[in-house]
Amino acid sequence: MGDYQLKVTIDQDSGFCFGVVYAIDMAEEILEEDGYLYCLGDIVHNDEEVERLKAKGLRIIEHDQLKDLHNEKVLIRAHGEAPDTYRTALENNITLIDASCPVVLKLQNRIKTSYDSNEKILIFGKHGHAEVVGLQGQTNDEAIVFQDIAELDNVELPHNITLYSQTTKSMDKFYSVKDELISRGYALKANDTICRQVSNRDKDLPKFATRFDKIVFVSGKKSSNGKVLYEVCRKHNPNTYFISSTDELDKNMFAPNDTIGIAGATSTPMWLMQKVKAAIESF
Repeated sequence: MGDYQLKVTIDQDSGFCFGVVYAIDMAEEILEEDGYLYCLGDIVHNDEEVERLKAKGLRIIEHDQLKDLHNEKVLIRAHGEAPDTYRTALENNITLIDASCPVVLKLQNRIKTSYDSNEKILIFGKHGHAEVVGLQGQTNDEAIVFQDIAELDNVELPHNITLYSQTTKSMDKFYSVKDELISRGYALKANDTICRQVSNRDKDLPKFATRFDKIVFVSGKKSSNGKVLYEVCRKHNPNTYFISSTDELDKNMFAPNDTIGIAGATSTPMWLMQKVKAAIESF
């Protein structure tokens, strides 16, 4: 099998976005000092990275556990939080280490301003997603969240509506939602609040995906952004595989002398993509 040579390249633009790097750096700094740190929800939608940080003392808690904590430090991850979380922290003397992404914070602010001006707010985003829960919290949970335009078919909406988007949504989908609402006759204020670090990946990834025989896309299953970027790869290269860990690799995915590109979500650590590269090369 001497000529069975797989050429594997990692997309250098893949991997953690600024918000995630910032949150993880903050967490690691405190873990070194204190030996442990509570984090509200998964610090990043990547199980492998979460396990790595848990081994250093990160303790993941859910929202219903926050009210039973007192006098502790709790990290707010890049996705941001609703106002309730800050209130609970004040009541329980909890020190919040706020690593909310600046792009998300700015969006929270804009939504709150719209809400204070009594605008009817629609949020294009994934139901129950951490970021979306925080955004909806700015409106006293009165904003309408939808991930598919069909959800609005039987909803009574006023003539004037204001549209926002979760920061990691696909730009194409956002603009098609905007056009559809306008064509339905609404007076629409549309705010494109999609993170440019994510949307630029949408633009650069097609070039990367078409350069190789096969693409291995590495991402956590919970990552919204991972789903978007995986679809971008698959659209431009039908031979795209989605995996979350090296266990899901199978050497039958590849043929002798294949060129293989590895890409990932903004929540995929570079060390994991390197591990996937090494595993494929070992075939």
